[in-house]
Amino acid sequence: MNKKDIGDKIKVSEICFGTSALGNMPDTYGYEVNPSIAEETILAILNGPSNFIDTSRNYGMGRSEKLIGNVFKSLGGKPNNIILATKIDRDTATNILDRDATLKSFEQSIKALETEKIDILHLHDPEHCKDLNDITCKGGALDTLFQLKEEGSVTLVGLAMGKVEMMYDLIQEWPFDVMINHNRFTLLNRQADKLFNLAKKKGIKIFNAAPFCGGILAKGTKETNRLVYQEVSEKKLKPIFDLEKICLKYNIPLGAAALQFSMKDPRISSTIVGITKKSRIDQIVEWSNFEISEDAWTEILSLPFSINDPEASRNYKLG
Repeated sequence: MNKKDIGDKIKVSEICFGTSALGNMPDTYGYEVNPSIAEETILAILNGPSNFIDTSRNYGMGRSEKLIGNVFKSLGGKPNNIILATKIDRDTATNILDRDATLKSFEQSIKALETEKIDILHLHDPEHCKDLNDITCKGGALDTLFQLKEEGSVTLVGLAMGKVEMMYDLIQEWPFDVMINHNRFTLLNRQADKLFNLAKKKGIKIFNAAPFCGGILAKGTKETNRLVYQEVSEKKLKPIFDLEKICLKYNIPLGAAALQFSMKDPRISSTIVGITKKSRIDQIVEWSNFEISEDAWTEILSLPFSINDPEASRNYKLG
């Protein structure tokens, strides 16, 4: 699998495997994941073609990091070839993300992941925090994040979130190395296009997450009606029906088109794909290499897309 340079001698695979669902988040994904299956999947990721794995302190309320740490421990530590990304998260009881919460989140991550250093550490979801000033003020969460980098505890620092407008402002003000945005640069949505242009201009490496819009562009409408983590009406599924018709016409897996849409964009260093079973790894690799004709792309890209916030009506729950 091809790798791209993202700075400080770190190269990451063009596909990163995300582990939020492996932490067991039924309110988000609509299903549960057995811990033994999760650890089996994590081991398969580590032994697979990608060198890049992504998690967060609050995925499954700490379960995702703990499961990864269990696998690292069974291997005698994090494999040297693996690039590990995790995220600083707010105190879930208060929604505060200040200096103390940042240090606590980092310490919990280090302990759970059975490692002393993090390759990539993002500040996560400031849009859900109680007070943005706690994050941006002198001595706040962001200052603390960059301090961890200066101390050598972290190699690269980033910003991972959904709200495009807030993210646009933050990356103008802070010298992040990398960033994650999710669900906003897909076959169905291009809200992050301007944001990605700014990040590219500033030299911030882009990780594009959730190319399958919460899973539906991988599974198809016959298997699910959950779009960006919410059940939706048949009317709202129409753009996907149109995509499915084109994919059927050209005999293309819908998942291949959704994945390659992100991978083809030269601004994007890695596409983050969540999985919940090891068989998905081979499927993702197959989709990444599936040949899609120019005629097919012309029809796919001619379809209308949204530039609105895809989570605007989401009933958000942490879990």
